[in-house]
Amino acid sequence: MTSIPLLFARITTDRVTDWLITDGLTIIVVIIVVAILFAVFRTAVPHVIEATVRRQMAGRPEVETAKRAKTLVNVFVRTAEVVLFVAALLTILPELGVNIGALLAGVGIMGLAIGFGAQSLVRDLVSGFFILIENQFGIDDVVTVAGISGQVQEVNLRRTVLRDLDGTVHSIPNGEIRVASNLTREWSRVNMNVTVAYGEDLDKVIDVINRVGNALAEDVDFAPLITTPPQVLRVDKLGESGIEIKILGETKPIRQWDVMGELRKRLKKAFDEEGIEIPFPHRVIVTRGAKATDV
Repeated sequence: MTSIPLLFARITTDRVTDWLITDGLTIIVVIIVVAILFAVFRTAVPHVIEATVRRQMAGRPEVETAKRAKTLVNVFVRTAEVVLFVAALLTILPELGVNIGALLAGVGIMGLAIGFGAQSLVRDLVSGFFILIENQFGIDDVVTVAGISGQVQEVNLRRTVLRDLDGTVHSIPNGEIRVASNLTREWSRVNMNVTVAYGEDLDKVIDVINRVGNALAEDVDFAPLITTPPQVLRVDKLGESGIEIKILGETKPIRQWDVMGELRKRLKKAFDEEGIEIPFPHRVIVTRGAKATDV
């Protein structure tokens, strides 16, 4: 005679086997299909997007094409992963005995209740859509948005993530972005002023600056970064302590700071060699019973 524990174990085993053959098999198939689709989206989709972007942006700088492709791949893959996860969840739950109809009804009622408070989320999504479609900026661009400057780490439909020079990461809702200033779109610009003393020969100063700018553009290390050599544009300002001279040039995207740093160093050396004075502020102090003294 079969004991009660053995009978219970047999019944349980039979039920588990039946469940695995019917509902369990469906769940396993769903998981396998979703895993395959995940792998496809993470491998094939980036290649398709990159090829499409290269065709659409033919003739544009390689760095711009790469940034655009990287941004779109990030958005498409992340969105696809979320959609696949939700679809798999909605397929698996009924197999576990969960009433999806009642669940969706409850979610709908809750969504209606909070809908009036979700206007900012909708605004973020709409703004993010237009940012991506219009290609206002992408990953690795240096931008100023919502009063914050930094390099773009991530862009999606809801938010833009920046990292500033201090290493601080800023998450900015796209709906808060009214004006987006992109400092590295297609090319960047050297835009700097150099101040010299009032007693200097400006023609000589301009010649020295232009010579240094041309030499920098021909340097083996900096030539690949520069598209237009830094040159004097004009005498920009008659300041309190000296004459300010405006220098402009064009560089590859995001390389303007490297070029300006090297240009300042070379100008300082050239001015020292030529005896050109870079002034510092002077102040006249008058005390009772003493003559005016220059400081």
